Amino acid sequence: MVPSRSLLYILALPAIAFLSLSASALPHPRTASSTAALKLAVRINSYGTKNIAAADRARIQALQAGGSSSIDATNAVAMYTADIGVGSPATYYTLVLDTGSSFTWIGANETYKQTTTSHDTGNQFSVTYGDGIYATGEEYTDTVTLNPDLIISDQSIGVASSHSYLDGTDGVLGLGPVDLTVGIVSNGNEVATVMDNLYTQKIISSEVLGVFFAPASSDDSGGELTFGGYDASKITGDISYVPITSIYPASMYWGIDQSISYGSTSILAETAGVVDTGTTFISIATDAFDKYQSATGATLDESTGLLQISPDQYNQLSSLYFTTGGVTYELTPNGQIWPRSLNTAIGGTTDAIYLVISSTDTPSGSGLDFVNGYCFLERFYSVYDTTNSRVGFATTEYTYAMTN
Repeated sequence: MVPSRSLLYILALPAIAFLSLSASALPHPRTASSTAALKLAVRINSYGTKNIAAADRARIQALQAGGSSSIDATNAVAMYTADIGVGSPATYYTLVLDTGSSFTWIGANETYKQTTTSHDTGNQFSVTYGDGIYATGEEYTDTVTLNPDLIISDQSIGVASSHSYLDGTDGVLGLGPVDLTVGIVSNGNEVATVMDNLYTQKIISSEVLGVFFAPASSDDSGGELTFGGYDASKITGDISYVPITSIYPASMYWGIDQSISYGSTSILAETAGVVDTGTTFISIATDAFDKYQSATGATLDESTGLLQISPDQYNQLSSLYFTTGGVTYELTPNGQIWPRSLNTAIGGTTDAIYLVISSTDTPSGSGLDFVNGYCFLERFYSVYDTTNSRVGFATTEYTYAMTN
């Protein structure tokens, strides 16, 4: 049994959130996990919540270019944030949690307060994300407190002197692969991530991150982030793992090989893509998207940028099947539609039915032909295993929920 620590996500608002997940073929027995909780808040963006399908596409283009990408303030109806302590005694900063980027920085709103544990490395940092989000400034090392059981010494952090709008948050807590940090700091070196240091400082025994989301439209509307393992109480089956894809650029991220079928009809042959918490929808290559639109009879709604179907078409909707590592995951018809209680948050009409499958705007063969975003992640538990270069999926009580 692997001991683990957890971050408990408690939502203050019934809205949407983001993190990451992935899959495989070899079942792994469930193990118990001890948890340490960190309360999170959900922030509704005060701008940019209309046509988030277009924002998703801008983020995907950044991912396809092979650069670092993080949660884009125009790309989320809501963001998960956590209050993270820096220094000793700690000053707490509200950071966006992101498995799609790896560098941690602060200073977007709350001023960095130096203490005896603060050390200026003399290096500068510069990080850019999809759709023009950026931060630049100075690199420090300092003590970082996630919760009383998760305290990291000498963690590299960026202190921003210039940045773009993050809607009231103080920065980003990067939880992605360490390779994405290369070139961010002026010395050009790779930067040890929060996950790396938790492991090397023996705070956790495995460099593993477990992620759970409940659908925003459910009564629970909560989630949990587990460092060092996963929370067996959140899954209804075994975790199945698949290795990180070897195909570039998906291989730079939490990338997997996957095929997709609509009912019994294949719409995307096995290809490489990523699982990404900063992408709202499930995005697929244009040729696969065209097949899906034709099969469902959906029409494009200009106000939201999403496919729209009638109630009769919804009643005829088939499941989508995502196959990776020899395991197939079913996304039910209800899982394919946007929560109707949140239609107005994306510029839609109250009683409309919108599909959460969108286009990457590029044909298959790009090396990143799909993105399993939040709308996929809320139906399956995900595990990000750096130690073994793999990702995992498991079903949850919400996999077959009818909450949307």
